[in-house]
Amino acid sequence: MITLRASEKRGRAEHGWLDSRHTFSFADYYDPQHMGFRSLRVINEDRVAPGQGFGTHSHRDMEIITYVLEGALEHKDSLGNGSVMRPGDVQRMSAGTGVAHSEFNHSKGEPVHFLQIWILPSERGVIPGYEQSHFDAASKQGRLVPVVAGDGREGALAVHQDMVLYAGLLGAGERAEHTLAPGRQAWVQVARGAITLNGKTLTAGDGAAVTDESLVELVGVEPSEVLLFDLA
Repeated sequence: MITLRASEKRGRAEHGWLDSRHTFSFADYYDPQHMGFRSLRVINEDRVAPGQGFGTHSHRDMEIITYVLEGALEHKDSLGNGSVMRPGDVQRMSAGTGVAHSEFNHSKGEPVHFLQIWILPSERGVIPGYEQSHFDAASKQGRLVPVVAGDGREGALAVHQDMVLYAGLLGAGERAEHTLAPGRQAWVQVARGAITLNGKTLTAGDGAAVTDESLVELVGVEPSEVLLFDLA
C-alpha cells in the first residue's frame, strides 16, 4: 500500500529568513495524524536566506541527518566540529547525552536549501558523535546508494537505529528498484523533480509511506533526486 503525503499538505513555518516545510509534526506545527513513520520522526525542508541561520541550540537522544540540496551550510557544534556542507554532502550527528550546534547559510549572496531529518535512536544516552561524507552525483545516478545506515554499510554514515537511508538521482525514464525484507517498511521522499512510485506519481516535496509491499519501484518522470528510508 502507498499512502501519499502531499507537499502542499505539509506544515509550514515562515520567518522571513527561513522557509521551512514540515512533513511531520514539528515545533509549532502539530498534526496527530502525522507524528512520524516508524523510527523516522522529522523531515524538514528548509530554505535559509543568505547570511542567516539557526543560532546555537541543544539536542538530546536523536540521530540528526542533514542533506544539502543547494548552496552551502555552515555547521559548528560543542564537540569541536566545524564544516561547510555543499550538495552531495551528508552529515550525521548523534545527540545522545547532549550536544549543542549552530547552522548558518555560509553564503552572503545565495540561499541554502537542505533537508533536516531526525531518526529516533534505538537506545538513549549514547556518547554524542558526528560524521560527514560526500556522495557524488555519478555514484547516485540511476541507482539507490546507502548514505546512512545502522550498520554503516558500503561507506554509509552510521546511526544508532536499524534503518538505511538511500539516495538516488533518476533521469527521465530511469528506473531504480529496492526490495523490502518481510516486516520492513519504507518512506520515499522526493527532494527534486518528479517520479513514479509503484506507478503513483510524486513530485518535489511529496512523500509516501510504503507498507505491505515487497518491492519499491522508482521511475524518473523528469530529472529527480529521491530519498528512500528502509525502516524496521
